[in-house]
Amino acid sequence: MSFEFIISEPQYQPHIALVRLNRPKELNALNLQLMGELRDALKELDDNNDVRVIIITGNEKAFAAGADIKQMSDKSAIDMLQIDQFSTWDSIRKTRKPIIAAVSGFALGGGCELSMLCDMIVASETAKFGQPEIKIGVMPGAGGTQRLTRAVGKARAMEMVLTGKFISAEEAFQFGLINKIVPVELYLQEAVKLAKEIAEMSPIAVQLAKESVNKVYDSSLQEGLSFERKNFYMLFASEDQKEGMSAFIEKRKPEFKGR
Repeated sequence: MSFEFIISEPQYQPHIALVRLNRPKELNALNLQLMGELRDALKELDDNNDVRVIIITGNEKAFAAGADIKQMSDKSAIDMLQIDQFSTWDSIRKTRKPIIAAVSGFALGGGCELSMLCDMIVASETAKFGQPEIKIGVMPGAGGTQRLTRAVGKARAMEMVLTGKFISAEEAFQFGLINKIVPVELYLQEAVKLAKEIAEMSPIAVQLAKESVNKVYDSSLQEGLSFERKNFYMLFASEDQKEGMSAFIEKRKPEFKGR
């Protein structure tokens, strides 16, 4: 499958795929075509049995500096409802394999929301996160009020959303928004390092564990615990569970097959 605004590398590293947002002149602004291509690429990688972890990145200057404002500035409310641009985001959220965002430079508006749609975030020291939509008379619409609040708490999210304030990588780390900060020349390398750790685990266990962690966003604690417990028990039907526990007992490295 060929793309115009992204570069997809299914075999970037063994069991690791890389998807690079590729609108550098527009600071990787997220237009409808780019998001559609990203959805299609992730679906393709999700169906690729050789891929176990996916990394999404931009470039050193920008992960993504927001949505493409030119594409929506003249739209009416009815136009926006009919376009329903966020249905693409719902499809991306259904990706079963873990996704790591490797962020450098600007991750603003839709870019911040896209990084939060991923499962983990590795950032360079130059990364800046923010939801500046309020400054152009709108508000976040792709999860910025919801995921940001869950990540950093009500008070900080409210300040960022209502003022459009950016936060640094250091602040994002302190607030619990991101996993790691590294020098700009190492941010992609560090994301790959994290991906390799995950890729060594049972793909089935990783998938069900990801589902269980995400369930906390959609349910009460009790519902989440029940969902988690069911997935835990289901893993005992897998060959990888038998191999993993046998290897532990035998003090050797497991060889997971994804079955």
